[in-house]
Amino acid sequence: MVTEEVSVFRSSGVPAYFFDRARLVEKARSLAPSYASAEPFPHIVIDDFLPSDVLDAVLAEFPSPQSGSWEKYNDAMQKKYGSRDEEVLGPTTRMVLHELNSGAFLAFLEELTGIKGLIPDPWFEGGGLHQIVRGGLLKVHVDFNKHTLTRLDRRINALLYLNRDWDESYGGHLELWDQDMREAVKKIAPVFNRLVVFNTTDFANHGHPEPLTCPEDRSRRSMALYYYSNGRPREELRASAHTTVFKRRPGELIPWTLSELGENLMPPVVTEMIRRANFFKGRR
Repeated sequence: MVTEEVSVFRSSGVPAYFFDRARLVEKARSLAPSYASAEPFPHIVIDDFLPSDVLDAVLAEFPSPQSGSWEKYNDAMQKKYGSRDEEVLGPTTRMVLHELNSGAFLAFLEELTGIKGLIPDPWFEGGGLHQIVRGGLLKVHVDFNKHTLTRLDRRINALLYLNRDWDESYGGHLELWDQDMREAVKKIAPVFNRLVVFNTTDFANHGHPEPLTCPEDRSRRSMALYYYSNGRPREELRASAHTTVFKRRPGELIPWTLSELGENLMPPVVTEMIRRANFFKGRR
């Protein structure tokens, strides 16, 4: 009998990087009170989170906007690029994404947020790499709250920014808005090696609503990872499963979207029917 051996592994040639669980958990424990008390909803901003040389290697692998590896979003609410196909990502990028889905990082998030039983997303639904070029934006919104495949509840966002020498004038700040959409309570510049973690609820209004003004040869680059649980507190929701719900800022003249109509004009029972129907058509 003749057998053929086929290797299912690839050699990346990339030095391994692993989180130190004990140190991560200790850091999370020290930050947990600030996280819980943050306004307008629980969040934390951590600078210099990873070794700079690791993220420099990720940047060296980062696909250009012109490459064919991006999913493109281009409408009134969002103008951005996303990539979650590991087959087209570089080896260091994949290593970092996997570490951010590791047990050590989950332990960090659980200690930081107080949410136990967090589950990573190996499909990076809606996450992975993000890129926004000059003129791009992402209007204020609350996120989809159920995973398409697993049906788990989305609980935590983690955003790692990759923008060296980012000038304040370029814009691109992550804005955290109050529940009633009266004002941006906090604006966070997307600077290199800055990690932002926040609770994902139907009241966590956030976005990058102003068009990016960086030079043509620059872009706003980030990694985005989302974490789930089996069930969640009912008070975190307006309704059950829904897609991204965009929000209107005071005085903002943008086209009404179906999500806005559901949130602001229709009775709750009609809103719920629309959300359930749209959920199975796929997410933005």
